[in-house]
Amino acid sequence: MTTTGSSVKKVRVTVADFLKTGKDELKLDLVAGESGLKRRIGEAAINRPGFALAGFFQYFAYKRIQVVGFAESAYVASLPQEEREKRMRAFFDQKIPCVVVTRHQKVLPDVLALSEEYNIPVFRSRMVTKDFVNAATIIMQNLVAPRMKVQGTMIEIMGIGVLIDGKPGMGKSETALNLINKGAALVSDDITTLRIDSAGNLIASPVNVTRYHMEIRGVGIIHVPSLYGVSSVRQEKKLDLVATLSTPEDVEELDRSGQATPTRNLLGVEIPQVLVNVAPGRDLGDIIETAALNQKLRRLGHDAAKELDERLMDLMTGGKIGSE
Repeated sequence: MTTTGSSVKKVRVTVADFLKTGKDELKLDLVAGESGLKRRIGEAAINRPGFALAGFFQYFAYKRIQVVGFAESAYVASLPQEEREKRMRAFFDQKIPCVVVTRHQKVLPDVLALSEEYNIPVFRSRMVTKDFVNAATIIMQNLVAPRMKVQGTMIEIMGIGVLIDGKPGMGKSETALNLINKGAALVSDDITTLRIDSAGNLIASPVNVTRYHMEIRGVGIIHVPSLYGVSSVRQEKKLDLVATLSTPEDVEELDRSGQATPTRNLLGVEIPQVLVNVAPGRDLGDIIETAALNQKLRRLGHDAAKELDERLMDLMTGGKIGSE
């Protein structure tokens, strides 16, 4: 099934985005250059500018966040005042996005002055440099990862992330609400944002404006955690299964055995898909919950359809099972 309204978006990341996302985890404090928070970060990798501070700018990765650790700070502090000012001005002349001084070191006054002059933010972090670089790299990779928005409601069922999609009016939100009543958790309703994380997994999250809210026909807008508690929502979840609500006319021929598992390609990742026929009297929530648990079993190496097929083949060929 083609996802209605889906589009891949290349993300433009600013220093403000980096600060907002990593402020707590990276223990960041803005010390100067607030006017430059809208500067763009051109590359996800993190750079330690040792050669640049020594005056060598060939191959300098100026588009990256610049991290000044203990070694870089000690080197700059050892320079004569006039030479230090010259080196630091040449460094800021490269139009870098921002500077982070780690290990909670004191930022030199001339660095603060250059930060304000060039409108380049300078941060200070309490983290050890190598730990900061590792954590900041993951944050940046997530920020620049390709994204797409799809129409569908995303829930978590016993650890399995399920995207319920289908044509408008098929009952996606009502089915998700039924599952939430049974203990599932809401990630997003109606519109879901997908991105690829550093491990290659598809991560689903809500659009900020509708986070934790659902629209139920006949009821209106509801705030899920207010009705069902904070355990009924998730900020984001790995996508494991797509459950497509459909009618018999939408599917030419269903494989009733379950061995031929269709998939959906989203951002280049193949995700298992189940086609759930909508018909009077069918409990769609029970069917999707069963499909999610079956997917969990498959991940653990147990395939019920394959096991039954093997038993039937053994029975027809007069094997051990057939002789019992």
